Amino acid sequence: MPISLQKGQQISLAKEAGPSLQSVRMGLGWDAIKKKGFLGFGGGSVDVDLDANALLFDASGQLIDAVWFRQLQSKDGSVRHSGDNRTGAGDGDDETITVDLTRLPASVQTVIFSVNNYTGQNFSQVENAYCRLVNTQGDKEIARFNLSVQGDHTAMILASLKRSGSDWNMTAIGTPSRGRTYTDNLPDIRPHL
Repeated sequence: MPISLQKGQQISLAKEAGPSLQSVRMGLGWDAIKKKGFLGFGGGSVDVDLDANALLFDASGQLIDAVWFRQLQSKDGSVRHSGDNRTGAGDGDDETITVDLTRLPASVQTVIFSVNNYTGQNFSQVENAYCRLVNTQGDKEIARFNLSVQGDHTAMILASLKRSGSDWNMTAIGTPSRGRTYTDNLPDIRPHL
């Protein structure tokens, strides 16, 4: 049964998914904003372009690679993005980032997952937003983090994966931020490295 993460909660991935965990997928999902019509007429929806990011840092906190809608794969190929969903349409995960933990270079000590709203609406308007971590072997959900935190922020620092010997620990961060791309969020990310 997946763990519903609370802000700041940390879990051992090996403990939750088993010691043979090799690859995880971060799934991000959301729905378009539903417009309210006048007297039941003129409703509809407004597309929302949330963007999932995976940022790879070394032990000294230096950003060494970024996987996002403008770079869909890490330089070594161990991290892959599914592609940019610009509407939130459809069921399930709208964007995913897969991390092959066995192929991550030894220099990568921390992977930070974040999300930005490229179209600029704040999270108080975005419906049914979540992020989840899935063991790709068997497609079993390990943990889920509800992003429906109401607020006027346009970005969130979601979670971190930190190397701990041969294991990885996941921490739900849930820190609000602002900006259209991950580069705007680096000052808010640094305290979590």
